[in-house]
Amino acid sequence: MHTHSEPFTPTIPEEMPPEALLSNVAELFKIFGDLTRVRIIFVLFRHEECVHDIAQKLNMTQSAISHQLRLLKQSRLVTSRREGKTIFYSLADAHISSIFGQALEHIQE
Repeated sequence: MHTHSEPFTPTIPEEMPPEALLSNVAELFKIFGDLTRVRIIFVLFRHEECVHDIAQKLNMTQSAISHQLRLLKQSRLVTSRREGKTIFYSLADAHISSIFGQALEHIQE
C-alpha cells in the first residue's frame, strides 16, 4: 500500500537501452509472429533449402514462400547464396538459430 504523500512515479532503469534499440527488438518479434514465417524458419533451422523445396515441404506456392523469404531477408533473419541458377536460403546466423531453438524448447516444456 502506497502511504507517502508524493505521487508514485515509475522510473526507467538507468541501464535501459535506447528506445530505438527496443523498437528494433519489438520488430524482430513481429517477424517471428507470423505462422508461415515460423514454418519457414523451422525448415531452415535444420539446413539450407531452395524456394522450391521449402514450398514442397510446407505445401505452399513458391510465390508465397518467396514473399515471406523477402521479408525474412530484409529483417536479416535469413541469408541466401546462389549455386548456378538455384538460390539457397539459410538462417542468417547462430543468434537466429538460438532464439528459435529456445522458443521451441520453451513451448515444449
